[in-house]
Amino acid sequence: LAAFRVTPQPGVPPEEAGAAVAAESSTGTWTTVWTDGLTSLDRYKGRCYGIEPVAGEENQFIAYVAYPLDLFEEGSVTNMFTSIVGNVFGFKALRALRLEDLRIPVAYVKTFQGPPHGIQVERDKLNKYGRPLLGCTIKPKLGLSAKNYGRAV
Repeated sequence: LAAFRVTPQPGVPPEEAGAAVAAESSTGTWTTVWTDGLTSLDRYKGRCYGIEPVAGEENQFIAYVAYPLDLFEEGSVTNMFTSIVGNVFGFKALRALRLEDLRIPVAYVKTFQGPPHGIQVERDKLNKYGRPLLGCTIKPKLGLSAKNYGRAV
């Protein structure tokens, strides 16, 4: 279950914007594709099951979208997030969109294997203790020598 803060473009009803978010973040596409007839899309469709106005905000709504678990690959956080938040944010029917909340069923969470070992093993490998370990993209991404890249990491 996902809750999106939706600001529709002028003239787009909130229900239509919510339905567009549900479709675009699951099985919808901007054109008909030949593969549409190869499977029953109803099984995989996200559905907007509620729209509520945001208190104190003009033309902003919370769109509640339910996704069938069959839409996502088991054990893949990447697959789930790519589907839910991948391409939908550039959708033309919306002026603005933000994922506000996400509820993941326990049955799906249990398919995530997690890391093969704990934080202590990572700290021992890196010889880094007493501070947070962060993941990020090093800038510049290109052009650093191996030595300087290692220093940055």
